[in-house]
Amino acid sequence: MTRTLLCFGDSNTHGSPPIVTRGEAYWRFDDQTRWTRVAAGLLPDWEVFEEGLPGRTAQFPDPVMGSHMDGREGIKIALQTHGPIDAMTIMLGTNDTKTRFGADPERITAGIAGLLDIAMSLEMQERHGGFGILLICPAPVLEQGPIRSEFTGAREKSLRLPALYRALAEARGVGFLDAGTVIEVSPTDGIHFEPEAHKSLGEAVAEAIRRL
Repeated sequence: MTRTLLCFGDSNTHGSPPIVTRGEAYWRFDDQTRWTRVAAGLLPDWEVFEEGLPGRTAQFPDPVMGSHMDGREGIKIALQTHGPIDAMTIMLGTNDTKTRFGADPERITAGIAGLLDIAMSLEMQERHGGFGILLICPAPVLEQGPIRSEFTGAREKSLRLPALYRALAEARGVGFLDAGTVIEVSPTDGIHFEPEAHKSLGEAVAEAIRRL
């Protein structure tokens, strides 16, 4: 019987490559590279749906990119679009560290808690017949590259997130993966993943899903 995995996140779930030149034309890593597809290849009895939106936050409408970047609305749409699902991954928080949101690590974690509240709500769980959740803490950012001005102060914030996310996952009884123990972000832009990191993360996610 085929089971279904929903991967919810931002550009690193979408498969955006490191930015070399700000404002360059849009493109995306292929099916052989993205961590979501790597995981799918290692989970032969699973169908994997990708719901990664570049710029998505856990809780903030973005004054530049738009109100639809707020993950609270996005997760409702994703959970009502796909289904029934058997598990989902949530990997968000990188964009919440942007300077313009002024959010400390505790506030960022509170946004993740809000997403878990939605996903674990009676409405959503009954809709899908129950499903497991793997919370993934993003790898810490580097303040360098062509978009570094948007992430002033983000490095320190992101380094504090793993412990907070882990405690939240334990409190809510969901799975947890600290991506920073498996991969590092690209030094090219300090945010996105190189192909090797996608491969390593996909392998780690597949193993974590098996343990859910």
